[in-house]
Amino acid sequence: MPKLIVTTREGETRNIEAANGHSVMEAIRNAGIDELLAICGGCCSCATCHVYVEPDSAGELSAVSETEDDLLDSSDHRKAGSRLSCQIIMSDELDGLKVEIAPED
Repeated sequence: MPKLIVTTREGETRNIEAANGHSVMEAIRNAGIDELLAICGGCCSCATCHVYVEPDSAGELSAVSETEDDLLDSSDHRKAGSRLSCQIIMSDELDGLKVEIAPED
């Protein structure tokens, strides 16, 4: 099972297991980290699961869709590496992926 390294808003770093085929959002919530509101439940219709992906922390991520890009534009905290965690699907290739939970808008 791939590992996901998550830094919370308070700066705590946690190593969690993420099942193949599950989103980063699901892995974070399943690990009991409640900072991600994920109001839409992973439907890519809000930006409440915003994370920063550390560059070069793991394999290739899928491209940002137009919808995801538009939603990220609505955040006051968008920066390089911003992604919606519901749109990153875990796989063995992403083992060791490092993300930081973005501040709440």
